[in-house]
Amino acid sequence: MSVALVFPGQGSQSVGMGKALAATFIPARRVFEEVDEALGAPLSATIFEGPADALMLTENAQPALMAVSLAAMRTLEAEAGFDLKRDAQFVAGHSLGEYSALAAAGSLTIADTARLVRARGRAMQQAVPVGTGAMAALLGLDFDQAAAVAAEAAQGEVCQAANDNGGGQVVVSGNKAAVERAVEIAKTKGAKRAMLLPVSAPFHCALMQPAADVMAEALSKVSVKAPAVPVVANVLAKPVSDPAEIVRSLVAQVTGTVRWRESVAAMANAGADMFYEIGSGKVLSGLIKRIAEGARSSAVGTPDDIAAFKAARG
Repeated sequence: MSVALVFPGQGSQSVGMGKALAATFIPARRVFEEVDEALGAPLSATIFEGPADALMLTENAQPALMAVSLAAMRTLEAEAGFDLKRDAQFVAGHSLGEYSALAAAGSLTIADTARLVRARGRAMQQAVPVGTGAMAALLGLDFDQAAAVAAEAAQGEVCQAANDNGGGQVVVSGNKAAVERAVEIAKTKGAKRAMLLPVSAPFHCALMQPAADVMAEALSKVSVKAPAVPVVANVLAKPVSDPAEIVRSLVAQVTGTVRWRESVAAMANAGADMFYEIGSGKVLSGLIKRIAEGARSSAVGTPDDIAAFKAARG
């Protein structure tokens, strides 16, 4: 069995996530305390108790999801004796989750990661005035078909394939009118469903360039180390370990496509056959089963999940 760890992105957040981990395990509790201290604010209270609308804010959701992922990771290490370098072949994360993966692999400190993803969330939210951009899911089209729909819909505006999630699920992003056109065009091209998504900004498209500039500046001020195991970068869909290449890929990721289908396929083709989703929810586990035939996946985000992990590994 060859293991890869994957880390969820925005959309997997829910009030109460990680609360049982923090209540049960000291290493998890310490992660939340470290994130609160790094941000100078009690984010953990919002994670555990809400209100939901505060947690859903991009600048809160991103560090919150990272905190839960790292709390689960530190608990796995302490309670199950998991050693990333010894026990895993790759790490990867979906969009925001790439930062969690890098922190898990020791490339970034938890404190630096918390500050980076809060800055990222704010910059992405502020890059485009509310109501100017949109994102839409196109279901039942492959990536090339969806990219062609986006190109046809652009008509001088921005409209590009933002997330290639696998299993016939591609998300397009850009100017609101162009994305609305893409939804209508997709329906004529054989999409099973095409619908606008309830997001606050058009992530992973050229409209995010101001946020990419912010992240280039922020990343230049932190120490990025080589990860304990290779990180499969979203925009490259291949493993990277060089710190300079990691930084370049994180900056490019803000405006570039999240190549999740290709990233999972790359890990599976390299021998990974057991994927653990570390943190909140099971979104990636569902996608992995549709991308990598025969691969197994399991979520690790609660005390029961930790117990199951320990039992499965004997």
